[in-house]
Amino acid sequence: MIVGVGIDVCSVSRFDAMLERHPGIVERLFNPAETRVRGLARSGRSLSARFAAKEALSKALGAPGNLSWRDAEVVSDDNDRPSMKMRGSVARRAAELGITRVHLSLSHDGGIATAIVIAERDEPASDGPGGDEPGNEPGNSADLDEAERDEPGRN
Repeated sequence: MIVGVGIDVCSVSRFDAMLERHPGIVERLFNPAETRVRGLARSGRSLSARFAAKEALSKALGAPGNLSWRDAEVVSDDNDRPSMKMRGSVARRAAELGITRVHLSLSHDGGIATAIVIAERDEPASDGPGGDEPGNEPGNSADLDEAERDEPGRN
């Protein structure tokens, strides 16, 4: 079951300018592993996408103001597929919401970095639409009959 969806966009040039004005902000926003790839410093484009991912995750978690940026880490697998690693304040918030999976997608185009996060929790099989009441199963509802009767042009 989807608990939350977050999306964020970040201007790469604006993010680069912020990094130039406030070089120490990198340490406030990112874990050391996030700032390097294969031993080299990440580009502003890459960092702006990671920042957008943290913003999107915050939105998917309901945007509570007590989350630490460094408690959400964007990691990549061997194929450079990104995912979120949560700890501390972010992990606690996810646990409060019962979140068991977080999906992350990053993109860059035209000077804009974009991230989308989908947060899910497991749902018991009996907790479908309409609950456990007979006749409320999807596709077998009395509501379908009512909707057909109310369809325009039907008598």
